[in-house]
Amino acid sequence: MRASEYLIPTLRETPAEAEVVSHRLLLKAGYIRKAASGFYTLLPLAHRVLQKIMRIIREEMDRQGGQEILLPIMQPAELWLRSGRWQVYGPELFRLKDRHGRDFCLGPTHEEIITELVMGDVRSHKQLPLLLYQMQNKYRDERRPRFGLLRGREFIMKDLYSFDRDEAGLEVSYRKMFEAYQRVFGRLGLEFRPVEADSGPIGGNVSHEFMVLAGSGEALVVHCPGAACGYAANVEKAESGAKRPRHEEEPAALELAPTPGKRTVDDVCAFLEVGPERIVKTLLYETDKGPCAALVRGDREVNEVKLGNAVGAVHLEMAGPETIRRITGAPVGFTGPVGLEGVRFVVDDEVSFMVNCITGANQGDAHYRNVNPGRDFPLPLVTDLRLVREKDPCPRCGLPLLAARGIEVGQVFKLGTKYSEVMGLTYLDEHGAERPVVMGCYGIGVTRTLAAAVEQNHDEQGMIWPAAIAPFAVVVVPVNVRDEVQSELAEKAYAALSGAGVDVLLDDRPERPGVKFKDADLVGYPLRVTVGKTAADGLVELRLRKNGDTRLAGIGELAAVVRALL
Repeated sequence: MRASEYLIPTLRETPAEAEVVSHRLLLKAGYIRKAASGFYTLLPLAHRVLQKIMRIIREEMDRQGGQEILLPIMQPAELWLRSGRWQVYGPELFRLKDRHGRDFCLGPTHEEIITELVMGDVRSHKQLPLLLYQMQNKYRDERRPRFGLLRGREFIMKDLYSFDRDEAGLEVSYRKMFEAYQRVFGRLGLEFRPVEADSGPIGGNVSHEFMVLAGSGEALVVHCPGAACGYAANVEKAESGAKRPRHEEEPAALELAPTPGKRTVDDVCAFLEVGPERIVKTLLYETDKGPCAALVRGDREVNEVKLGNAVGAVHLEMAGPETIRRITGAPVGFTGPVGLEGVRFVVDDEVSFMVNCITGANQGDAHYRNVNPGRDFPLPLVTDLRLVREKDPCPRCGLPLLAARGIEVGQVFKLGTKYSEVMGLTYLDEHGAERPVVMGCYGIGVTRTLAAAVEQNHDEQGMIWPAAIAPFAVVVVPVNVRDEVQSELAEKAYAALSGAGVDVLLDDRPERPGVKFKDADLVGYPLRVTVGKTAADGLVELRLRKNGDTRLAGIGELAAVVRALL
């Protein structure tokens, strides 16, 4: 391919709309263009990267016995009503009607429709296990689309669904996909980590996310440094290890303490001369299951995913000032569990064995001293409720946890019978008995993986693509296209590399050398072959993008040297 014939509309200025590195570089290097908020056109360079990512994914899915299909983007509402998710997905679900007034949605995921498909064609245990997958556009009406391809309203996803006879079969399918994902992201040249995760609205009781490690990642991952342990989890899922103090003081009498204007933990600590570990925060939430009070230590934060799971809530948000005053009779900053009625208590296990702690008093400008859980307020639901932090003890081995930021690019779920039971997907076993099919779900965000690769592989000059997914592995740059010797050698280099099966672009544009070198770095070709002053000797310069290493090579050895470097 020749650059003079290829659409690579690079920009000299950084787009003002770009918030993160991948968004900025993909726009600037001519990979994508914005069509509307959360919707992007993929230009030729991005399409080439996408096809390479998809080829690797397909190879690994097929290797594990996956069969590719293509499900419709538009799905009838009746399927989602049967599964119960028509309401659960809320405003993120794109809903529309056809000319007859029938309800449809644009698929954010495809569990319902593939369950319906299998239900119509699979009846016997002899047809199981079954692995079906697709590469398909998905649609989610994000409240705030941002970060380019990392959080859009339209994106491409690979989703595979497993259908098994029982939990043992599901375990085999889950392990197959877990291993396939490790090979996929390894072959893509990405640094990644599989971590335990919450299943969210997809459902099921076991899930792992695959995180591409990057400083710009939205997700925080904690992991154990112990080689023998290997524990790693998204902080939404990460477990906490509560330890009861060895020496407990004796419970003292409850005491009301004036705290004029002291609303925050820091203010109360300074005023009462105590540490935040003596405080119990009482945070009120409104949920679809009714109001609840979450209790955590003063130096901790509530993990809202854990809280939602504990109360079985789909929708959950912190109560506003009016609701707080209505429930407690006090302004914000003075809520406490003593005497609090009409709300469901969810108590962090660390709080449950605190002694003589300090809480809000449900009246303005006052807190209680010497509050003791169980004596002064009930403990109807005690659970791990807090957000895990770096240096907290590993729940498996006790070593201090490390933290890293990551971008979720894939997730695998054990769905069990969540969908098969509500939608009626069954099979006949060896004895003719009808049993529910056991399912799994396995997704990879294809366009998100493209953006995550940029977030992990870049410098101030531009992108640094892993060779396996670069739009072109090599760019040949003649310094002066008007120089006959250089042009002729550049053509020979291009032909030699093309003939050897190397994915190569010839930058034959009549631009200044500096412009072409900057574009090469911006676009991120892994290897640049420069044809310049040594052309008369039949030599070209090879420069690796990732570290700047250079060397000379003759035209006769070029293909072999390039293949070795890549």
